[in-house]
Parts: sequence; structure tokens; C-alpha cells
Amino acid sequence: MAATVKYDEVEVGQEIPAVDYQVRRVNLVKYAGASGDFNPIHWNERFAKSVGLPDVIAHGMYTMAQGGRFVTDWAGDPAAVIDYGVRFSSMVVVPDDDNGATITISGLIEEKLEDKRVVVVVNARSGDSRVLSKARAVVQLS
Repeated sequence: MAATVKYDEVEVGQEIPAVDYQVRRVNLVKYAGASGDFNPIHWNERFAKSVGLPDVIAHGMYTMAQGGRFVTDWAGDPAAVIDYGVRFSSMVVVPDDDNGATITISGLIEEKLEDKRVVVVVNARSGDSRVLSKARAVVQLS
């Protein structure tokens, strides 16, 4: 596969439209199984509150993965992302209801590099909180 986004068709400052990702408790349980991270703050409301959290919170790496998913979906090829890094800046609180939480992710072309590569700044928010900071991906375009 190759990226479906063409290098010549993107410009510095171009926005990548926002996408909403729903997070429910079942997603956290599945992620715990896949990652091996069974910390009870990610699935046990009583425990999470006993350690001072407002409720169960999403795994930081789960949140980071949603940012990666956003970039790979935009590029059209998971292999197009050649570098990706973030800092965690806030929690994604996931209530035990039908809606869970929403992570809203958008992007911005920050820089065009040589060899048809671009730097994408990823903006991830949940409610009023920015949940990832310094989130950037280098993407190989066609």
C-alpha cells in the first residue's frame, strides 16, 4: 500500500478535519487485554475513585493510539507514518454510561520535508481538556 494523499496536494497550514472517537468502558477492557495493562484505574470505578481520580480513565497509550489512527486514516496507509510521538497532558475520563467519552482529534500540516514527507501536528481533546500535547507525526506521502 501507499499513502493516498499526494504530497503536491497539501500545503503548510492546511487543516485536517476533526474526527470524533467514542471511548466506552468495553474499549478499555479490550485494550487492557491486548496491551496487558490491567491497572484497575482503567476499568474499576471504585478503585479509580479511591486513588483520587474522578472516574475510570482511558489508558494514555489508548489515547495515543487514537491519534495514530487519525493520521493513518488520513494518509490512507498505516505504513505511511514513519515517526509519531506525543506527551500526555490530561486524562480521558470514561463514565459508565451509553456514551462514554469522546476524543476529538484534528490535524494541521506543520511542515513539508524532503522525500515527500510532511509533519502533521495532532490535536486531541476530550471535553474541554487537551489530552495530548506535542503530538506530531512524520508521514510519507505519495
